[in-house]
Amino acid sequence: MGIMGKVIGGALGFALGGPLGAILGATFGHAYDASNPESGNQTLSPLSYEESSQFTFFVATFSMLAKLARVDGQVSRAEVDSVRHFMSHDLNLAPDSQQIALNIFHTALNSPQTFEDFASQFYGQFHSQPQMLELMMDILFRVSLSDAALNAYEENMLQSAARIFGFAGARYQQIKSKYVRDVDKYYTILGCTRSDSIDTIKKQYRKLASDYHPDKIIAKGLPEEFVKFANDKFKEIQEAYDAIKKEKGII
Repeated sequence: MGIMGKVIGGALGFALGGPLGAILGATFGHAYDASNPESGNQTLSPLSYEESSQFTFFVATFSMLAKLARVDGQVSRAEVDSVRHFMSHDLNLAPDSQQIALNIFHTALNSPQTFEDFASQFYGQFHSQPQMLELMMDILFRVSLSDAALNAYEENMLQSAARIFGFAGARYQQIKSKYVRDVDKYYTILGCTRSDSIDTIKKQYRKLASDYHPDKIIAKGLPEEFVKFANDKFKEIQEAYDAIKKEKGII
């Protein structure tokens, strides 16, 4: 059962603190924020590290997407549709989990917390796991560019996330270029260039294939609801390496 399935089943009364805890609490009408024991009568239980990570990833995803959608002052139907498409197509969320994700999204739209608040709490949870930080950047880019356009407001917000996550300017451009069509896309996915040696390309591929293996990513705290996205990320790495092997004649 996914982490949000446990909420649906009423099995959890866990406390998630900070800005994301406030969103979760407002979404469900419970006192999920452990920092404020007077905020309700929900009986709270301490989160394990795995549960905290899963809650943080799930709630941060749809909270940050909400602020990204609202960055220009209004939320279009197309932007909401792109989030719905991400839920159903990229994540294959069950209908009940989709509804929770949408509730989180709509709660975060008008919340006083900022995109940077959510990004900072996410970084605090995953600061030692760069794969998880990059997965979040991938999600933000994928949904932002679902209409094949990235406006200046969205770009500024994505750069803000990159700064909080510790991605330097060049690394940000590398991640971005994966979603902008160019002939070096496959090299960018592997973090290589055309001029790199075959040994360097092989070494980088093996590292990424290990770092982003779905089993390893899930063990770091990715919610079960995001398994398909993790599998797609791993497949992307495989496809990039296969394309480069074909081009360079790597055996």
